[in-house]
Amino acid sequence: METYLVGGSVRDQLLGLAIKDRDWVVVGSSPEAMLSQSYQAVGKDFPVFLHPKTHEEYALARTERKTAPGYKGFTVHAAPDVTLEQDLERRDLTINAIAQAEDGTLIDPFNGRQDLKDKILRHVSPAFIEDPVRVLRIARFAARFDFTIADETKQLIQQMVQNKELDHLVPERVWQELTKALATNQPSLFFMALRDAGALATLFPEIDRLFGVPQVKKWHPEIDTGIHVMMVIDQAAKLSDNITVRFAALCHDLGKGTTPADILPHHYGHEERSVKLTKTLCQRLRVPKEIESLALNVAKYHTHVHLLFEMKPKTILKVIEALDAFRRPKRFEQYLLAAEADARGRPGYEDLDVPTVAAFRKYFKAVQAITAKQFVDQGLEGVAIAEALRKSRITAIKQLIADKP
Repeated sequence: METYLVGGSVRDQLLGLAIKDRDWVVVGSSPEAMLSQSYQAVGKDFPVFLHPKTHEEYALARTERKTAPGYKGFTVHAAPDVTLEQDLERRDLTINAIAQAEDGTLIDPFNGRQDLKDKILRHVSPAFIEDPVRVLRIARFAARFDFTIADETKQLIQQMVQNKELDHLVPERVWQELTKALATNQPSLFFMALRDAGALATLFPEIDRLFGVPQVKKWHPEIDTGIHVMMVIDQAAKLSDNITVRFAALCHDLGKGTTPADILPHHYGHEERSVKLTKTLCQRLRVPKEIESLALNVAKYHTHVHLLFEMKPKTILKVIEALDAFRRPKRFEQYLLAAEADARGRPGYEDLDVPTVAAFRKYFKAVQAITAKQFVDQGLEGVAIAEALRKSRITAIKQLIADKP
């Protein structure tokens, strides 16, 4: 039996990146032989074992044959006669099909090292089209490494789109890959890679519709909404490592993709459409409720941040209350981060200090400090407490506005 380090661990090592997990492939062995050496069987769909000491994963060399639609429609053959090259050939990309022997020798039958140098994402074999998850994965790698998808691989992806292979993706897997893409330093590269390969309209139609739609004259007349949203999610990635904030930034302008032509380029009422489309997207991908909640709030109220200095104090308080900020102050801060990313998401404004965000944060801290206790201590009861609390908070906002230099 021979063991080889394979996949992402070899790739990341060659890129000079930290290796989080090491995966191994075993050639010339069998399940019985692995068990006899105290390996623990953990694989459900194919033979994978945990090393008795390191607990790293060791998979028997295998081949795969497509037998049904979707990413689970495969028949796996794992046997002692399966070679290392046969195992590497079933992998998705050349950069993931490099193995390292125990003595450090690299086995690279598909020129993955050259593609690493050239920053190219290229399929190993035509079998790439058999697994729709690979479309999401390759776009995620484009975002993670800032690599370009090879032209011939784009053609395969377009073939998969035409054959409706992507329709077999399950929501949970799409969401899983999306969250990984949003966690990269430049999430826009994920969506731009999908768009360039012709898959964005199938996977994320709400995002694809934004391209070519002009931005609101008042704020971003120089770019279309698709480019703006791409810049916004990259800004969100700089401001926060929280996926919740980044996803909310992605969804904030979805309604502009369905804005009727007769009200372009002003987008009146796009917030309601953004909320509706965000709900649709979240339901389709089965997005966790906590993440969906912020996305809906940002879609509905993000323009209130930009218009803060034009709003009345009572309206400002209504927005704070609608965002449930008193009970969830951390969520309010996430809302402000998404709004700040929105303001910075245009050419020349990437390092902008957003005064409305700073002011909104200041207004909230002031009203947050005013609690019902002081009115209870004054002997007020019931509705009178709520009335006094509200008036006091509005007065505090008025005072801050008046004090503004």
